[in-house]
Parts: sequence; structure tokens; C-alpha cells
Amino acid sequence: MNILLVEDDPRIADFLLRGLRAEGYQVQRAANGHDGLALAHAAARQTAPTDPATVLVLDLMLPGLNGMEICQTLRAAGVAIPILMLTAMGSLEDRVAGLRMGADDYLCKPFEFEELLARLESLARRTQPLQPSRSPRLQVSDLVLDRDSMKASRAGQPLALTARELALLELLMNAPGRLFSRERILASVWGHSEDPLTNVVDVYIRRLRSKIDEGHANALIQTVRGLGYRLEAPGTAQTDM
Repeated sequence: MNILLVEDDPRIADFLLRGLRAEGYQVQRAANGHDGLALAHAAARQTAPTDPATVLVLDLMLPGLNGMEICQTLRAAGVAIPILMLTAMGSLEDRVAGLRMGADDYLCKPFEFEELLARLESLARRTQPLQPSRSPRLQVSDLVLDRDSMKASRAGQPLALTARELALLELLMNAPGRLFSRERILASVWGHSEDPLTNVVDVYIRRLRSKIDEGHANALIQTVRGLGYRLEAPGTAQTDM
């Protein structure tokens, strides 16, 4: 997914840039309304139907043009990029006005990062063609997971995994090569009720690595220091900046 972030508050912008990039998204940022409008127009011209979805994350109160004006201008020009509006103005009237101006969704500050991710993913799905039903079999190199039976094997040898380990493995195998932050893994596998300061993700990654990679020449579970984890086949490792 490509994210266009139009946010003038440097603290919020820095937080979102770091968090979204850690999730593997491409993010471009503008700090005022005029630059944000130009950024959205450029993305609309350059985006091909086969490209990943592009979503505009738009602050309401901006120098130059405000978020309402940007929405209205883009929609009048026929730009259909999904728009998620961020604002501290959370009254019913404000939300209705934003939606009527062309926003697709509305998120009030302060917000939880996981909720932002969920809303972005929902907007991105609306722009993509319907996909066929998920494959019951996931495979990365010689690691195989049968999602119907929830049984895993590597090099033909069955792996004795707990239910939580299987859920973690399915998350990683469902997007080979994608970097998952600890926060994303925690929310996806354990849920929002888990203490965000817990080290349970690191503990389970170690357990999963010992069962999957131990005794094999090529390790599939990779650690990106300070950012998170990913699972990928040998020879496909990405360079981290």
C-alpha cells in the first residue's frame, strides 16, 4: 500500500512515518494543504490499475488549504483516491461534513495506531478487485502450512507447533518477505488486550525459530533489529536502510 500523508504537526507526522514504514508501506508526506493537494494529484496521474492501493491520510486543520477544501477539490476533479481524514474535531457535524466533502473515513485524534492500520487496510481493499478464495496451502521454500488442518512441516518433516505458534507462523507466511513490527504481531496474534510492553512476541519468535530453523542450513525467520521480524526464502532477503 502507498500512503500519502498530509499532516503539519511534526510530532504526529514523525510518529506516523516511522510506524507506517515499519509496517512495510511506502509513505510520502506533505506538511501543508497546497503541497498535499499537489501530492494527491501527482499520485492520481501516476498510479496504474495494477499498482498497490494508494490511500490519502489527510489532517483537517492545515496551513494553506484545509482538509475539507482538499477533499472537495480532489473529488470535483474526479480523483478517486480513498481519503482517511484525521482531526481533533470529532463532533457528529464535523464527521458528516467531512464525509459529504468526499472523505471515505474519519478518525478522531487521539487514536490507536492499530485502528489507523485497520482503517487503511479496509480502504485499500475497497479499491482492489475481488480476489479468489485464499489458498489452503502456504509454502515458503521447503516450509509448508496447511491452513485447513493447521499442520506445518519443513523438508517433509512435521513440526510440533502449539496453536499460538501456528497463528504466528500463518501471519508471517501469509506475506513472505514483509516486515512485521512487534506491535503488529502482538495485535494480530494476541489481540489488543495484551500488555504492549510484554516480550511475548520475542519469546514466541525464539520458540518458532528453534522448531523451524534449527538443524537447517537456511534460516527462514529473519530479525530486523529495532523494527521486527519477517519470514522469507533464502536468496530473497531485502536490504534495510
